[in-house]
Amino acid sequence: MVHLPPKADRPTMYFIGVTTGQSSIMRLFPIWAEALGLGNACIKGIDIAIHAPEEDYREAVAFIKNDPMSLGALVTTHKIDLYNACRDMFEFVDPYAEMFGELSSISKDGEKLCAHAKDPISSGLAMDAFIPKGHWQRYKDAEVCVLGAGGSALAISAYLALPKHENDVPARINLTNRSAPRLSEAVRILSELRVPMSYHMCPRPDMNDEIVERLPEGSFVVNATGLGKDRPGSPLTDRCRFPKNGLVWELNYRGSLEFMHQAEAQSEERGLFIEDGWTYFIHGWTQVIAEVFHIDVTGERLAMCDRLARQ
Repeated sequence: MVHLPPKADRPTMYFIGVTTGQSSIMRLFPIWAEALGLGNACIKGIDIAIHAPEEDYREAVAFIKNDPMSLGALVTTHKIDLYNACRDMFEFVDPYAEMFGELSSISKDGEKLCAHAKDPISSGLAMDAFIPKGHWQRYKDAEVCVLGAGGSALAISAYLALPKHENDVPARINLTNRSAPRLSEAVRILSELRVPMSYHMCPRPDMNDEIVERLPEGSFVVNATGLGKDRPGSPLTDRCRFPKNGLVWELNYRGSLEFMHQAEAQSEERGLFIEDGWTYFIHGWTQVIAEVFHIDVTGERLAMCDRLARQ
């Protein structure tokens, strides 16, 4: 059973996750709301257990849909499960949500309840900020290994293969996951990418190690499993060797962050560039806030939000 907050008495945005009270956004949102001119708007968390029963997701979405002062929500961890459980409750579903079978943003447009998948946009903005232009042309054999096959993993894979990158694309993208159903779904969704794909079922961390240790110099390794945030642990063992001169992206910005610490232990020896999930966090939240409150959060407004968050 999901525990919902009382009916909203002022413009309210929700954070649907697992341990929302620990997130920086709960302290940050009031600062952003004032700076963005959102009046007395507030944020509240809705915690739902991982892979909860379908009725929990439907109850949360129905609460937002039927409460006039509840304007929308950002969804994390539950993006796929919530989409599958509640697809029929939305009057509008954007093309990315349809393509990836997930949603990260709930908003309202008049009487319509809207679902958006923002990961393809926010992950792309984050990667553009730290992957050097021309990286894949410099390291022509370099590959990508995305650990996990959830919505973020698929969005990252699709973005790296977009035609706009022309020849500056990886030689191959490897996707690993602990179970077969998500990998099968990934094969279906990513079947037409112009970059060669490999899919690996890796129920144990040492099996992920084998994939990572085969990567050529300059390759890119991403932790898209959620491990190290809502659940402790890493998809790799401490014995795993990262690719020389590689890029390492920990999608989490809080939690135990074991994966990032494993990379940090090798950063000097292996010449690694390591990025955490902070920039991804900023883009992810500002994209959804813009959708929920129908405002523009780009350019100087985005820079202001980043600056306030870092302070």
